[in-house]
Amino acid sequence: MIIANAETGEPIDILPDRSSRTVKEYLSKKTSHVECVVMDMSHTFKAAVNKALNHPIIIADRFHFCRYIHWAVDRVRKRVQKEFHDYDRRKCKRMRHIFHKPYELLSDKQRWYLERYLDLSSELKVAYDLKEAYKKWLEIAKQEGQERMKQVRERLYAFYDLVTSSGMNEFISAIRTFQNWQAEIMNSFLFDYSNGFVEGLNNQTKVLKRNAFGFRRHDRLRSRILMHHQFKHVGKNIG
Repeated sequence: MIIANAETGEPIDILPDRSSRTVKEYLSKKTSHVECVVMDMSHTFKAAVNKALNHPIIIADRFHFCRYIHWAVDRVRKRVQKEFHDYDRRKCKRMRHIFHKPYELLSDKQRWYLERYLDLSSELKVAYDLKEAYKKWLEIAKQEGQERMKQVRERLYAFYDLVTSSGMNEFISAIRTFQNWQAEIMNSFLFDYSNGFVEGLNNQTKVLKRNAFGFRRHDRLRSRILMHHQFKHVGKNIG
């Protein structure tokens, strides 16, 4: 598990595992130095962070809460495409990205397929419209979140009402998660922090592990990763 600085994007430490106990023991030593924590939506992590750091400001990473809406669209698509003709069922599965890609970035061919499948299923059309309504709220929240948080929250409540009135269980389940994490989701717009850069650190770490054909000891893996990031800006000159 990688713990990083949300401002500089640099790794602070590498923990041997993701267990609540390990996280709690490590963070309890950093109590006086941590004000905000950016994290994915893990109740285990949240409980460990609150207990170890005495309830700091927790910020939910945008990628991790946005994907609940996209997962809902996918679940609806998988359910309704079973009723399609075999060709359309297979083609809809292969073209599933068109339901998530911004409409203005779709090619003419992709738009044709999108409209075809939305016409084939009223439920899929409702799911797509809900996703677009969420996307509209998200863009407004990004622009106005720091100055007009009350209005952003009211628009989110309006989205909840829209989902509830649709009766679509896949989206109702998604907004329950939003409601459970609403304070942390609002914090992501108020403070504008993200842990997206951590995915880059994870990818680099996987490359290091592959190049070394794996590490048997955690301390050596930890040292190798931290050294890589501390000295990666140093030029390599061979004379």
